[in-house]
Amino acid sequence: MSVPAFSDIAKPANDLLNKDFYHLSATTFEFKDTAPNGVAFKVTGKSSHEKATSAAIEGKYTDKPTGTASPIFSSPSSSSSQSQSPAPSPPPSQISLPLKAKQKHKYTKPKHKAPHRRQTSLPSISLSRILGPGAGWPIGFATLLQPGYAQLLMFYSRTGLTLTQTWNTANALDTKIEVSDSLAKGLKLEGLFNFLPATAAKGAKFNLHFKQPGFHGRAFFDLLKGPVANVDAVVGHEGFLAGASAGYDANKAALTAYSAAVGYAAPQYSAAITASDNLSVFAASYYHKVNSQVEAGAKATWNSKTGNTVGLEVASKYRIDPVSFAKVRTYMLISPVSCQWVENRIF
Repeated sequence: MSVPAFSDIAKPANDLLNKDFYHLSATTFEFKDTAPNGVAFKVTGKSSHEKATSAAIEGKYTDKPTGTASPIFSSPSSSSSQSQSPAPSPPPSQISLPLKAKQKHKYTKPKHKAPHRRQTSLPSISLSRILGPGAGWPIGFATLLQPGYAQLLMFYSRTGLTLTQTWNTANALDTKIEVSDSLAKGLKLEGLFNFLPATAAKGAKFNLHFKQPGFHGRAFFDLLKGPVANVDAVVGHEGFLAGASAGYDANKAALTAYSAAVGYAAPQYSAAITASDNLSVFAASYYHKVNSQVEAGAKATWNSKTGNTVGLEVASKYRIDPVSFAKVRTYMLISPVSCQWVENRIF
């Protein structure tokens, strides 16, 4: 299994306990379409329980990458090879002409001796590309050497940039730029920019996502506020997970928040222990997929700042058919001297 992000270590249990029980919007609307040139459009709208409405229109274009292989060289390491030089163009006497042209223009064999034609095959040495997509760079260089001839080649591979622009009813303009697997495999770069014309307020954020078979790291930077950085990382091996996160404010020159988590993930079940809010709130969760129809999960939470009361949540889900299901959830507070039922929910 792939290593999840730090916020998703306890995701299976959290989704079972929190999703589907309460809808934030009374009504939602979404329309999607794709233009012939590949631009995807999406229109969304929603109405809250307080009768407030909002809508947004979004356009998204993806410039697909051209690949990681050079159109000339196929190996990323330096090598030498023999190649065939192109055959020279035939002399004018050998050019085929239409019949009328032949009658009008008659060629005679030259009296002088024809110059010696060069060989149709000359040895050449080609040095494979330096840098380039194979090494994680969109621009690469290569050389081609032949007797009496040398050539320096530079090539560029499109990096697969994705541009998303959104305009909503709050008159906010949002722009998102994404580049994946360009500088390194598994590295995703994001730039998020927003602008409010009414107040001239601006925002700029830069995010990094780096994912490998045994590692998942993220970094979020708010460039105009602070600047503030939030970084988290998770390492995994044979299902065992360990991760940590931290926030840093450059103006205060201090850590603003830090958390840690450990867990274990398998195809049918998962367990996690998290310590958030500067290691003051502890939670232990468990999720089990009993079979294709039944799921069960539980979560216990203790806040060391508020006392010895522990919150316990238990939920179960039964899938009736591919399009319908039933869920039940209960929540209680447990202390050394009492047990209080807070709520029961059925969906």
